[in-house]
Amino acid sequence: MSTNKNALIRYKTLDKCLSNKYKRYYINDLIQACNDVLYEHYGEEVTVSRRQIFNDMEFMKSDAGYEAPIVSIKDGRKVYYTYEDLNFSIVQKPLTNEELSILENTIELLSRLKGIPGIEGIESVETKLMNVSNESSVQKIISFQENEFLKGLEYLTPLYNYIKNSQVVNLTYKPFTHTNSTIYTIAPYFLKQYNNRWFLFGWNYELIKIQNIALDRIVKLEPTTCELYCKSTIDFDEYFEDIIGVTNFENNEVLKVKIQLSDSVLPYIESKPIHGSQKIIDNILHISVKYNYELESLLLSYGENIKVLEPQFLIDRLKERINNLKNLY
Repeated sequence: MSTNKNALIRYKTLDKCLSNKYKRYYINDLIQACNDVLYEHYGEEVTVSRRQIFNDMEFMKSDAGYEAPIVSIKDGRKVYYTYEDLNFSIVQKPLTNEELSILENTIELLSRLKGIPGIEGIESVETKLMNVSNESSVQKIISFQENEFLKGLEYLTPLYNYIKNSQVVNLTYKPFTHTNSTIYTIAPYFLKQYNNRWFLFGWNYELIKIQNIALDRIVKLEPTTCELYCKSTIDFDEYFEDIIGVTNFENNEVLKVKIQLSDSVLPYIESKPIHGSQKIIDNILHISVKYNYELESLLLSYGENIKVLEPQFLIDRLKERINNLKNLY
């Protein structure tokens, strides 16, 4: 695990503790907080020493660090640590030279990976990082669609590391349609982003099947040793090959879908295919996909610019939804 990355995680953790207005953090509390966050991040035990925490706070206070207003306050025979200005936070400070150097090295590495089979989307990530490194510039030159307020993003890194370390987790989950939460034991396998939301795919020991879980519906996540990790035999490239979105009804057959395109929407679908199987002959779009809700929603999003010709089952489903929509107005 990267020493520099560990340091940044510790700085952020200490920052959160030192700016807390409602709790006093003594040295052992700071050590435990850092150990807990590193464990969540890597999915394995990490021990931070007392000396390391003192060194971290000295760096945070320095001009080379964040010029953090850290003070020590006596409390009987003990000492607790806090910010003199509780509104201070290192996340409000510009990136340090060390952080900028790490960022530049990361961008250089990503540029070398471009074009390697199996590594898609590098250009987008590289551009985002370049935009961060350029934030000191007066002129903003690019914007991304990411939703920084999306719930559940705090589980993304821990889940990545639980997958990497083959760690079973207990996951408290609350669907939109339920008032009560459910605790599932999951062997996490795969993370996928779709439509600006993140989803976890893993083996559910209670339901005895692969489950698709939206991260924004997770209430709590913690590792468990109550079950042995059930290794995945799924090729997730194949798993998503016949669907749009993230819902795969494995018993559903692949449908041959024919769609008539208007002249106005044709160039958009040509330049941004809606599925890997896409073929366009004249103004007729052909795709081979399984039926799911995401397919319906995508087709409806094109409004009057498309007309589904086959199969009849899909036409009937779209008619039903359109009629339900008409009844609302």
